[in-house]
Amino acid sequence: MAESGVRLGIIGCGIMGERIIRATLSLDPGMIRLSALWDPDPAARRRLSAELPDLPFVDHAPDVAGLSDVIYVASPPATHLGHARIALGAGRAVFTEKPLAVSIEESHAFLELVNQSGSAAAVNFIFASSPAVASLKGWLADGVIGSPEHLEISTQFAQWPRPWQMDANGWLSRRAEGGFTREVISHFLFLTRRLCGPLKLGSASARYPGGDGAETAIAADLTAGDLPVRLKGGVGTTDQADHNLWTLTGSRGAIRLRDWSTAERLTAEGSWVGDPEAPSHELARPMILKGQVTKLADMVRGQPHDLATVEEALEVQIVVERILASG
Repeated sequence: MAESGVRLGIIGCGIMGERIIRATLSLDPGMIRLSALWDPDPAARRRLSAELPDLPFVDHAPDVAGLSDVIYVASPPATHLGHARIALGAGRAVFTEKPLAVSIEESHAFLELVNQSGSAAAVNFIFASSPAVASLKGWLADGVIGSPEHLEISTQFAQWPRPWQMDANGWLSRRAEGGFTREVISHFLFLTRRLCGPLKLGSASARYPGGDGAETAIAADLTAGDLPVRLKGGVGTTDQADHNLWTLTGSRGAIRLRDWSTAERLTAEGSWVGDPEAPSHELARPMILKGQVTKLADMVRGQPHDLATVEEALEVQIVVERILASG
């Protein structure tokens, strides 16, 4: 590893790739720095280079591995593990975007490869670095809600993809790789797994439009450890671009995560209250991603971190793909 910091290579410079680029540039290069970037779209490279002219773009995806200590894969889901396998083959650590893949069989094989390779690997579930989630953990540790009794997860969208994702509409709006269950609900399933226990799917239903379009509604009952979980999601069910609630109810009260980054407690009077100085998700997101990249540097150096493991990501993926297959 270079003395000047962990060398981070990135494959895929769309929305998430750009966000990780900016998060990395905001950190000390003595800890982690950009070493090689690749995207198949010349327009994406030109756009980023115009604003950030010193970005180290390379001509071919495999070139990234030779110039990096760890590769972040932010390409469309069906290509995640192909790039990740190349990185592992070169002896590099891997940080892949979620979902891990769309094929459960491919992900099982990838997990075996990770275990055999000895290389570090993790998946970018952002709740691993969320200050709001840290608040939820603290409340649970303090016994604020008593014994957890049930959990409800709701995700709603005015349209899918969301307005800021339209550049990726070609795959995000399609059943093969896209849809809000893979893109959004997977985050809340990861959170549920982390805070409540192993996931097991019971009943599920998914509704699709005609053709090859992604799902427009899903519902499922599952358990996290012994905790009953009710999950639902839909498109065209709100006038907000993105509205979500993760609500855990116990014997003495309830806590929730609202719209990604607002942690709230239910008062005895029946109102939800949180930290009035807590940042909005738009302000919290750069902080969260800086936390993820910092932990990535720790992972590469063999230091403790709590990024999502490949095992956790596979468990989430299995639930997601089984929900989608129910339609």
